[in-house]
Amino acid sequence: MKLNLAMKNRFAILIAISTAFFCSERLVADEPTTLEKPRMLMVTQSAGFCHGPVKREGDELISPAERAMKQIAARSGLFDVDYTQDVATHLTRENLQRYNLVAFYTSGDLPIAPENLKYLLDEWVRQPGHGFLGFHSASDTYKNHEAYWDFIGGSFDGHPWGQGTKVTIRVHDTSHPAMKPFGDELVLKEEIYQYVNWQPEKVHVLMSLDMAKTDKKMPYHVPVAWVKQVGEGRMYYNNLGHRNDTWENEQFLKSIEGAVRWIQGKEEGDATPNPEVSQEQQKLSVEAANAAGITVESIEAQKRANQARQAANQARKKAEEESSKRTESKQDATKSDK
Repeated sequence: MKLNLAMKNRFAILIAISTAFFCSERLVADEPTTLEKPRMLMVTQSAGFCHGPVKREGDELISPAERAMKQIAARSGLFDVDYTQDVATHLTRENLQRYNLVAFYTSGDLPIAPENLKYLLDEWVRQPGHGFLGFHSASDTYKNHEAYWDFIGGSFDGHPWGQGTKVTIRVHDTSHPAMKPFGDELVLKEEIYQYVNWQPEKVHVLMSLDMAKTDKKMPYHVPVAWVKQVGEGRMYYNNLGHRNDTWENEQFLKSIEGAVRWIQGKEEGDATPNPEVSQEQQKLSVEAANAAGITVESIEAQKRANQARQAANQARKKAEEESSKRTESKQDATKSDK
């Protein structure tokens, strides 16, 4: 049976549409408006805990965080954006040549080939006009990979301030493009991380948890956002973003736009390391916590008590399991005798 030309064209169109639909689950791409416009690869893959803002649920091929980034790109005109949850395929040396920006809202040890991860951290990000943006659990990614946590500035070490906690965040550098939308301070409900491998001597802290104004107090500095110069490229990290409604917060969205403008050199912002800010915030945090009767010693004592309870619970559970096994063995032996 021969097909006429019109019918052949219709089949070709249907095949093209079907292919685009099924492939888009892995890499969703906006059509570039110009060849010259910068382009972002937004990675929202979770190898650890999967946060709500990166979940593509139902028939939607886009998560809340991806939708927000697409909105920022469209209204600012600063960049186009692709988003992927398949780094093994899309975060490669070859594919990175298409991008000026890479954003991570990720977790765990991602399946990026070692040579591609090394290229991203050692070469790609250091090029002029290139930049990396990390959100929330980007610091809970590759926690045992020193090259990564040294690059991003620290590693997740728990979140004493859960997602329903109302926190006050103090902005230290109100003139930085990424901080201008927040003013002097920001009050919201968010999940706030504390860190290990924190390196204040290598980063420029932009904002921190205001321990005096936050109900749950801890005797140590808790940074929330920072930047650093990486070769001729730039890195921006912000702890915020655990909650879906954060990705609808206009101040937060404008701060991302400001961070992109800073990375692109369209607005100036300081990236000089400011360890003195961390030192001052450490002092203020200790004072606020001590005034509430919380000290480093009391926290350590509580940790030891918790560990002792866990050990006792595990020992009791093990004893109960062994007792149950002995009872079952006796019952089996009794049945055999009968």
